[in-house]
Amino acid sequence: MKRTILRGVISLGLVSLLAAAAWSGYQTVERWKQGEARTVPMARVTRGDVAFPISAKGSLQGGNSKMLIAPMTGSRELTITQLAKPGDLVKQGDLVVQFDTTEEAHKLREANADLAEAEQMVAQAGFESSAREEELETELIVARGELEQAEIECRRNPLLAAIVVQQNDLMLRDAQDRKNKLEKEYPQRKAAARASVNIQEAGLKKATVLAATAKRNIEMMTLNAPTGGYVNIEANTNGNFFFSGMIFPMLQLGDTVRAGMAVAQIPDFSTWEASVVVTEADRGLLAIGQPAQAKVVALPGRSLQAKVSNLGGTSGPPWQRRFECKLSVLDPVAALRPGMSVNVQILTDTMKNVIWVPTQAVFQSDGRTFVYVSEAGTFVAKDVKLLRRGESQVVIEGLKEGTLVALASPDQKDTSTAKAAGKK
Repeated sequence: MKRTILRGVISLGLVSLLAAAAWSGYQTVERWKQGEARTVPMARVTRGDVAFPISAKGSLQGGNSKMLIAPMTGSRELTITQLAKPGDLVKQGDLVVQFDTTEEAHKLREANADLAEAEQMVAQAGFESSAREEELETELIVARGELEQAEIECRRNPLLAAIVVQQNDLMLRDAQDRKNKLEKEYPQRKAAARASVNIQEAGLKKATVLAATAKRNIEMMTLNAPTGGYVNIEANTNGNFFFSGMIFPMLQLGDTVRAGMAVAQIPDFSTWEASVVVTEADRGLLAIGQPAQAKVVALPGRSLQAKVSNLGGTSGPPWQRRFECKLSVLDPVAALRPGMSVNVQILTDTMKNVIWVPTQAVFQSDGRTFVYVSEAGTFVAKDVKLLRRGESQVVIEGLKEGTLVALASPDQKDTSTAKAAGKK
């Protein structure tokens, strides 16, 4: 009897323990399901105005910068002998860059020597031309005098013998021929004498031009600041090889540069620009005059107003095209400096009074565009029409305002949970 009662008590205890374990397991599963349901983030469909900004990164620079260029002097390369330091504050007319003028100074000395020689040659040719003209005039005077004398002798012919008359006639014709020939050749011979002077004058002009060019080249090899501001030294791209991602060092004393190469620039700090790079997909959405906000990394919490002022050409390889965009800063502050990093948001367009959801709420699969709508504690996929996609918002049609939608795929969540449970 006692054994029977003991067995009954033990059986009842085991049944109670099993029932308690089953109930605990059931509650645990229910809590686990409710917790999983709560982990799916949701958002409500909203009606309102949606802005579509384009984000880009770049750097600040002074607008209307004055670029200092290596002069075209005819030399293959120019050597820097003096150079202002990056960031130096200069006034208008201060020396920024000086190139080596040894070669040009030698050319100037040679040109001045050639000029002095050409001046002497012109003077000598002028004297010789004058002497030649005097000689031609003297010959013409003599020929005319001989003709007059022959005419006087011929007036005596009626009183002279026949043979003398013939001699006088021959002398007269000879004097006339000589005088006519000199008068005919006089302009040509005078022009020939003058031509030698013109040749020497042409040489003088050439020497003058060479001397002026050498002097101008020497003056051009001194680059002064066209306006006041901070000096920004350019990178030295005059190298023998290049590779992708290569960073060029700044120019320094002793470096050689090519003619026409940018050496330094002086930004105009009265106007600031932000130079950024945008993707090929965003380039078609940009236009001159669009408003933007620029946040300088070195000035946290400070937002500057800007607008698109210039859209440049493309750069980069075919698989990663980039476009340069410049924005004018409308409200600059004194703390700005060239080269500061800046994050820009350009407002391209705004859609008024539209239905929108966060970007994470819209899914696409098998040609469908849909969202997961919360209904009776579960999520139902519902097709929508996508009107326009932004960086964080998507404008759609097909849902009512206030509808709850999932920000993550519930199906994917259930799958991962099932896998986790299977592992357990």
